[in-house]
Amino acid sequence: MKMRNIAIIAHVDHGKTTLVNALLTKSGTFRANESVVDRALDSNPQERERGITILAKTTSIVYKDTKINIVDTPGHADFGGEVERIMHMVDGCLLLVDAFEGTMPQTRFVLKNALENHIKPIVVINKVDRPHADPAKAVDEVLDLLIELGAPEDLLDFPVVYTSALNGTSSYSPEPESQKEGMDPVFETILKEIPEPQCDPSAPFQFQPALLDYNEFVGRIGIGTIRGGKAHVGDVITDCKNDGTTKDFKIMKLYTFQGLRRIEAEEVECGDICAIAGDDDLNVGETFCAQGHPRPLPRLRIDEPTLQMEFGTNSSPLRGKDGKFVTARVIEDRLFQEVQRDVSLRYKRIPNTETWTVSGRGELHLGVLIETMRREGYELEVSKPHVIIKEENGVKMEPYEDLQIDIPSEYVGDIMDTLGNRGGQMIDMLEANGQTRVTYIIPSRGLLGFVGNFLTLTKGYGIINHTFREYRPIYNKTVGERQMGVLVSVDKGQATPYSIEKVEDHGTMFIAPGTECYEGMIVGEHRYPTDLAVNVTALKPQTNVRSSNKDQTVVLKSPRKMTLEACLDYINSDELVEVTPTSFRMRKKILSTPERKKFDAKKRAASENDEVIL
Repeated sequence: MKMRNIAIIAHVDHGKTTLVNALLTKSGTFRANESVVDRALDSNPQERERGITILAKTTSIVYKDTKINIVDTPGHADFGGEVERIMHMVDGCLLLVDAFEGTMPQTRFVLKNALENHIKPIVVINKVDRPHADPAKAVDEVLDLLIELGAPEDLLDFPVVYTSALNGTSSYSPEPESQKEGMDPVFETILKEIPEPQCDPSAPFQFQPALLDYNEFVGRIGIGTIRGGKAHVGDVITDCKNDGTTKDFKIMKLYTFQGLRRIEAEEVECGDICAIAGDDDLNVGETFCAQGHPRPLPRLRIDEPTLQMEFGTNSSPLRGKDGKFVTARVIEDRLFQEVQRDVSLRYKRIPNTETWTVSGRGELHLGVLIETMRREGYELEVSKPHVIIKEENGVKMEPYEDLQIDIPSEYVGDIMDTLGNRGGQMIDMLEANGQTRVTYIIPSRGLLGFVGNFLTLTKGYGIINHTFREYRPIYNKTVGERQMGVLVSVDKGQATPYSIEKVEDHGTMFIAPGTECYEGMIVGEHRYPTDLAVNVTALKPQTNVRSSNKDQTVVLKSPRKMTLEACLDYINSDELVEVTPTSFRMRKKILSTPERKKFDAKKRAASENDEVIL
């Protein structure tokens, strides 16, 4: 059977997974009576809730006797490393661009990866039916981006297809009225423009895993494209390791992809995308070869982590009340499982403690892991994220990011002041129709805790996008710390309306009456920069004097609701987030009020002699 291997790449929320859904549905991959949900490939509950793709997914479609393998890639910058490796699995890509938003920061990143790997793009302008969409402008922006990235001249005359993936329509014309039911223009363009996989069926077997999966029964599973020969279940093949050593192993399982299913196979052919199990310690970028014919392919680059957090066993007085898994052994086993499938994740136990340093590509990357563990029944406490500092030629370096913000023009002043205080350097500013696009280069730590503040400053109307740029010398200023103090409980017990009524005059509460509290737990935000110890568990004094009139009902303000991401954004370096299956609680690292006051006094004295706090 003829074959094509393509990836779908785009900025986050430009419609990649929705387009895959339309391609699957319109190609007849599903039965007529089969129920198909929107964004069917986003099978992870968090992917559906967040509306993003977290893990790359592989599927296939048969169109006119040609098998088209399609890899749906993540659009968020934290998972961009997968996009880079996927480019080694495919021979072409669909570059998806929103007809209204045009090219965005992640569009540049994914297109740059495609060009570096000599992958030919087919431009798909999606959402052409969106109000105020401008497909012609989007095409012009893609052309400008290709020129800016130094694309070869033959790629500047790129094929374009216009779609409304949500409605399942497409056409070769930018006019919304020309849209017709079905995805034939997309399929026909793929068959015409994307070359078949270049491989020799008679050559010795050669395969390079670009993605990993994990199964507790068969261990690690490598996903990639067969570059030569064939493979059968039971074959003994050689793994050429990244360190130059080799290891023979027997193929236990072979899988191919069809629709939404991963199907066991006895044999896989040259050029196909498949999954191979049998090597329990395989890694991305190694090469599987026929026994006696070691021919390692060039190693794949794996993005190094840029952000760290400390994960620890829950040490609060409420430990073990919610979760099933609370010990250090089970948490370490879970982290080990995660790094088996996520090559951008690292963890290392801090000696003589029940704490691990966990490193990832960004706040979302680590936040997804924490949320996954919480849903599985784990209890843990996590620290504020902090950037990973590198040293080059004796100079300390920190990660910087490209930041693009789209906001109503009335909020530009506040945003510029905030980003200036966080070490941001403005590169460009464009204003049109009451909207302003501002571009910055900013230290990664300047973005820690910024998102929540950004949404407040723009009243929810702002759009923020950022992606890793490079390492630069450390910005010599304290950034990323919260400026406001917090209200900290001094006692243990349930919060009472009587106490909260007295405390809420000092700031904004995070808890409601009846919430279980303990000493050192953060219960609200102080209206001043200093922390304030408060009692939220006191009961109203009882007397034997009867009141001449009934007590009036206590009316309290609604507490501020804090999500996991909001908590991680909010805390400072001397605080933790306690995560359980049913709740998130912010707390001080030092729970005892007297001990914490002594520590704060020492820290203030030290900070007077050292301006840089990382």
